[in-house]
Amino acid sequence: MPEFEPDQQPVATLDQVSIRYGAQEALRSVTATFLPGAVGLLGPNGAGKSSLLKGLLGFVKPASGRLRVLGLDVHSSPLKIRARLGYMPESDGHIPGMNAVSFVAYCGQLSGLPRADATQRAHEVLYYVGLGEARYRNIETYSTGMKQRIKLAQALVHDPDLLFLDEPTNGMDPKGREEMLDLVTDLATRKGVNLILSSHLLPDVEETCERVIVLHQGTVATEGAIAELKQRRSQVFEIRIKGDLETFIRALEAIGAECHGAENGTMRVFVPGGLGPRDLFGVATRHQVQVRHLRPSVPTLEDVFAEAIGE
Repeated sequence: MPEFEPDQQPVATLDQVSIRYGAQEALRSVTATFLPGAVGLLGPNGAGKSSLLKGLLGFVKPASGRLRVLGLDVHSSPLKIRARLGYMPESDGHIPGMNAVSFVAYCGQLSGLPRADATQRAHEVLYYVGLGEARYRNIETYSTGMKQRIKLAQALVHDPDLLFLDEPTNGMDPKGREEMLDLVTDLATRKGVNLILSSHLLPDVEETCERVIVLHQGTVATEGAIAELKQRRSQVFEIRIKGDLETFIRALEAIGAECHGAENGTMRVFVPGGLGPRDLFGVATRHQVQVRHLRPSVPTLEDVFAEAIGE
């Protein structure tokens, strides 16, 4: 495994990890490193994100490979690891008949807090996630967005060293989603919580995380600092034309450019090094195409993701 600076020791690592469910292979010889801070675990549904988190939690046993979390081996120390983790699962897991304070305090006790401390912390984290006024209500009366918030509250109640968030904005309306992402950002920046955010929503990861690991079909497609991954892309231009679009695209591809998003009339064109606007206008002129709009753009995480999974 690679060496790291003392303040950059990984919070979790996978070394040649494979996870199988019967004949289905969810992860295939995955080697990955999660550094401190906010790391996005990105990939389409079925890419293996939840299986990776469950492997790190010790909930599923890998067919091969080694997993470490917070310096501990998952195989030999799963309970010690889980005592230091906060886990916000994708699916609901509340207990029927309990109000929010009772449920979150109970989760705190399960994590090792004394009863009085767990109750005090439950009130604090419920206020933090925006459920202070509703903390005595039965959880079954909560909306989908409120249930997402209480899942975050129970993951935070014992003040974990590392937080796993599995699709934290799942089912939330736009306002609730933005508020959840603000909470995640606050945890990672102001409160200094190490976290892994698993999502298939690229904007969620780009808004909250500094680094990303992209999974595709059970393998790591790419990983690194988001800013650096975006800088590795070619020059990007937005362009809209009048004329034979298919011919223009074929001509651009012939000079090594990539074209995306042509269906809405404005394309994002990635051009290799050494080429620029003059070359795009030259292609348009040779094929009797009129350029109506052309401006430089910047690579996005969506561009990185599309390249990584071959789209």
